[in-house]
Amino acid sequence: METSDPPTSDIANAVEQSLDKLGVRDAAGLEGLFARLEQRLRDDVGQVTTGGRGPEDIEQLRVRWLGRKQGLVRSITENWLRSAPAELKADVGKRLNALRGSAEEQIASIARQPTVDKWSQPLSEPVRQRPYSAAAPGAVEAAPVLAGELDITLPGTRRTIGVEHPIRRVIREITEIFLSLGYSVEEGPDIESAYYNFEALNIPEDHPARDDQDTFYVDPQTVLRTHTSPVQIRTMEKMQPPVRIIVPGRAFRHDAPDATHASMFHQVEGLAVDTHITFADLKGTLDYFLKAFFGPEVRTRFRPSFFPFTEPSAEVDISCIFCGGTAGCRICKYSGWIELLGCGMVDPALYSYVHYDPARYSGFAFGMGVERLAMLKYGVQDIQLFFQGDVRFLHQFR
Repeated sequence: METSDPPTSDIANAVEQSLDKLGVRDAAGLEGLFARLEQRLRDDVGQVTTGGRGPEDIEQLRVRWLGRKQGLVRSITENWLRSAPAELKADVGKRLNALRGSAEEQIASIARQPTVDKWSQPLSEPVRQRPYSAAAPGAVEAAPVLAGELDITLPGTRRTIGVEHPIRRVIREITEIFLSLGYSVEEGPDIESAYYNFEALNIPEDHPARDDQDTFYVDPQTVLRTHTSPVQIRTMEKMQPPVRIIVPGRAFRHDAPDATHASMFHQVEGLAVDTHITFADLKGTLDYFLKAFFGPEVRTRFRPSFFPFTEPSAEVDISCIFCGGTAGCRICKYSGWIELLGCGMVDPALYSYVHYDPARYSGFAFGMGVERLAMLKYGVQDIQLFFQGDVRFLHQFR
């Protein structure tokens, strides 16, 4: 019987030779060869595992054993299996498949484990402790850090937290005040028919507001709504009095942008319809709202005005919130009053569009620009700042 020990001590070199050259001609010799290969596999895997493995190290191990061109398994197939005597070929194939499976399993197991980095290794450098400062009341001693490597006592990167946009904040504040008065919130489409935007609001075809220099037309009978008033008509069509609603939303007008004008802006309009509603109810409601929004020291003033859908109509002013109504600042143009919103009693002509009985029901309506209220409340001097998305501006409203 021939000896089963290969004539070379390096099993990696042995796989480059045939079994005949290695002097292996029986099962005992094969067992010795494959035992040495299994030991070599365990040694290679152990080096990668304990030596701080990374993706490159794992890939090199895979190529060394399972590579298609130069891997050890490939060399065994070419040099041992193909040239093996007929009586040994089945045994070589069986042992080769077992070796291949073991290599695949162990290498895959390493790849599935978390990658080891230098911070998870035992400390090889001295640990530096930051001194405790007794001068800082309640100070906590800092954690140890690697000298010259990483200061883990430094604060981490803060994640920026967003803030509510001032326009959304003002809409929310207005809504909360009117909800406390028993109003509900209604919404409607931004693209509106000319009927709801003009005709049902008593705005005739020859009215200047219907000119294409003031209104964005989608087609001759469709517009971008110029106010949120169409929602009032839509609501009255589907509801019978009593009606108490506010309508927050966007409106669009053909205005050149400047410090106080924008082609898109926000409105909040209100409507109340019931029996025995008078102008005194309108005054009391708006006076309460403005004091709740700007502060109890604010005074209100109603001046006669005109709107096609209200009669009588009025403009509402508040005492200047900057000079206290003493007629002493540039904001109020030294008048002591700031013009704020429009209002009036619903024109009975509108009730014919919604089948309300004008002899039985009366109501009032009002409308205010959200941007104007926000500019006054927060001291913003340019309306365009609300739409530019500058985080430096928005962060001021934390």
